[in-house]
Amino acid sequence: MSIRGHRHLSGYASTPSIRVAVLEDDEALREEILLPALSDYGFNTQGAASAAELYRYMLSHHFDMVILDIGLPGEDGLTVARHLRSMSDIGIVMLTGSTDRQHQIQALHGGADGYLIKPVDLDVLAAALHSLARRMTPFPHGIVADVAPISRWRLEAGGWRLVSPRGTIVALTAIEQCVLITLTGASNEPVQRESLIQALNHGRYDCDPHRLEMIIHRLRRKVLSQTNEMLPLLTVRSKGYMLPGDAWHKPTTAVG
Repeated sequence: MSIRGHRHLSGYASTPSIRVAVLEDDEALREEILLPALSDYGFNTQGAASAAELYRYMLSHHFDMVILDIGLPGEDGLTVARHLRSMSDIGIVMLTGSTDRQHQIQALHGGADGYLIKPVDLDVLAAALHSLARRMTPFPHGIVADVAPISRWRLEAGGWRLVSPRGTIVALTAIEQCVLITLTGASNEPVQRESLIQALNHGRYDCDPHRLEMIIHRLRRKVLSQTNEMLPLLTVRSKGYMLPGDAWHKPTTAVG
């Protein structure tokens, strides 16, 4: 089982991926939903079906965070969380079907940083992991906290994390990341639809004008629903789309 990676788009500061282990014994949920989705949100992921398998991977791989189910064959997730917390500061998020209040209390007292109940919205899961990454000290793999006050929209973590002026985090998919990085690199000028489509197609997303409109529509709706703030992504008639410079922090460009 290989660790899934992701591309870095040129023109934006490269940020090493957050490495996440997913301990889930439901193979279909793990392999067909969680691992591909988290990879699409920019995480490097490794799946494990049991605590023993997770521990074997940890002998040869470093992980910044681990997602744990509670009901597992052999050692349960609560015991795994306590064991991991006793030996490291790794981020721990419980993802379980258990609604038992006592399980939640045990998990949090045992060292878990978060407790999410299945079925979980994947946007919420990705945002929870990004939020945890920002709180972790030291930040995983050189991710540096941006201590400047947030008064504008900004992209963080190599463009995988959108932060609103109020500080709310929105986890971005690879397609959404590509759109916003392309627009933020346009220096307050409209980007033609054809240019955005070309950027997306270069990223192997098979985009066309109708799909681009749907991507923009869904991105605006997603950001509004998660932040209660309107994303300042403007449609410029007969030209394309733009991000007004006074509403955005200018991204850091890659060096070299």
